[in-house]
Amino acid sequence: MQTPPELTKAQESRMAIEKLYVEMRHIFNRGRYNPLGASGSPLRQALQTLNPEIYGSINDPEKVEMDGLVYVIDRLPKGIEQTRFIKLTSDEGFGAGNFGEIIPPKRRRNCYRIDKEQLFIEVTRGRSEIYDILTHLTFLYNEAEKIKQRAIDYSGEKTREWLKLEEIITGKETLNSSNLDKGLSYISVILGRTFGETKDIYFRLQENAENNNGLFHLVYWMGKIASEARKKPCEISFSPALRERIGRHIYGERWAKNIKRQLYKYQLHERPIHIISANLHSIMNCLYASTALQEHFSDMPLMELAKNLSKEENAHLRQKVSQFAKQNGMIQLQDTYGTNISVQIFDTAQIPKKSLPSEIQFTDNEQQPVLIVMDYAFGEQAYETMDELLKPYSSPKRKIQMPVTSISIMGKAGILQGVKGDIMIPTAHVFEGTADNYPFENDFKLSDFEEYKAFEGAMITVLGTSLQNKDVLAYFKDSSWRAVGLEMEGAHYQKAIQSASHIRGSIHKNVRLRYAYYASDNPLITGGTLASGGLGMTGVKPTYLITTKILNKIFES
Repeated sequence: MQTPPELTKAQESRMAIEKLYVEMRHIFNRGRYNPLGASGSPLRQALQTLNPEIYGSINDPEKVEMDGLVYVIDRLPKGIEQTRFIKLTSDEGFGAGNFGEIIPPKRRRNCYRIDKEQLFIEVTRGRSEIYDILTHLTFLYNEAEKIKQRAIDYSGEKTREWLKLEEIITGKETLNSSNLDKGLSYISVILGRTFGETKDIYFRLQENAENNNGLFHLVYWMGKIASEARKKPCEISFSPALRERIGRHIYGERWAKNIKRQLYKYQLHERPIHIISANLHSIMNCLYASTALQEHFSDMPLMELAKNLSKEENAHLRQKVSQFAKQNGMIQLQDTYGTNISVQIFDTAQIPKKSLPSEIQFTDNEQQPVLIVMDYAFGEQAYETMDELLKPYSSPKRKIQMPVTSISIMGKAGILQGVKGDIMIPTAHVFEGTADNYPFENDFKLSDFEEYKAFEGAMITVLGTSLQNKDVLAYFKDSSWRAVGLEMEGAHYQKAIQSASHIRGSIHKNVRLRYAYYASDNPLITGGTLASGGLGMTGVKPTYLITTKILNKIFES
């Protein structure tokens, strides 16, 4: 009998991803689990087997992964490290209570501190958001176990470094500039990191101090919660309302109906409509900034103007552009329906054409286009929002088809064949872990970006950016898939679009599709993951280059 061939690392990793999602669905259906107990062990083991690139040294028992810790803390509510009871809920009215919202800086989700030990996280973006939260929490508890191991010595007593940290946290020793280095030296021993690495992470957390409790507090409470887990078990649970509502498009339906009401209210519903998924500043700035800021930046090229507007100290100028836009054809819709996706509607008939930047080639047509710009969706939420948006609008008198002419998707993605800031032009979306593949005719071609470094090929729509490692990504890049990048929404958008155009007949079959992504990271390069930091000014040029290409394609049609 022949011995079956050993699994490759890529196959093992893909099985680990599948196991993670099976386990997550299982505990979601069950309703609760203990992340530090037996019920949480399968998640921790699967994450360790996968060894995601973004979590760096997760499998090193001697080192706490610091870049991954900062990444996770930026995406979870402040105080998560000292919370024993975490409940994931739907929109259940907590915002009207006397709790006060906690919103993580890098993930727009409403969270509520109920008491010292309990915190609620509101989930309105579907299963992708649940998977995202559970993955981050699994990593956090994994690192907490490492801290616990270094807080106790071989005799079962607290280590000297841990006792010193306790003195700082309890206020017996005041931390100030003169003894900060001493405190960091204790922390570095507990973390298994060098003094330099520890100091670097301390200041990285300090840069965003209003949204986290700082390195000392994080390390102490992570270790304390893990050390007391047997006597005081932790619990992550899911509210009955969340389990009942998930996947039912409740939030997306309300969100989409509001957009269509506004189109009808302003008599824009019969004009050619172009849907754009992008950030909420680049379209607005391309159309209005040159006119609104003429006295500040007269005749400045659009790219230079964009860089100036991206500077932190120019918030007042960004506000001035926004006010001018609202007076000249832009309708701003802040989301109050639970999707966390704000929307801008542009009536291009009202835009001052004479002072548009030279990079925008506006053509006067008989029916000037209407632009619907929606902020980024999150994972599976892209299907919910696009599916609902493309449905006919039911007015009090009749059903009105959405006269959609084009759909443009601009997003950030991980790149596999280039570096941060490069551009990817997809020819198909391949949904990881499923047989769902979506080839399509992209109105964008590589030749549209010949003045910039760009790559063309299949894009992998992944179940979560936190769950990718080099083996899986190298497989997609080097095999016959020849993938150029990975993102989280493309297949979901395309599923909704193809359903609306080819099955339901909600929109025309020949609607033009434009997908273009700019690289926020390269997870195949050491130090190039999302955990290593943001794009900064590197992202300005590709963002505005793609934006101008989208607008010019719309205006020339």
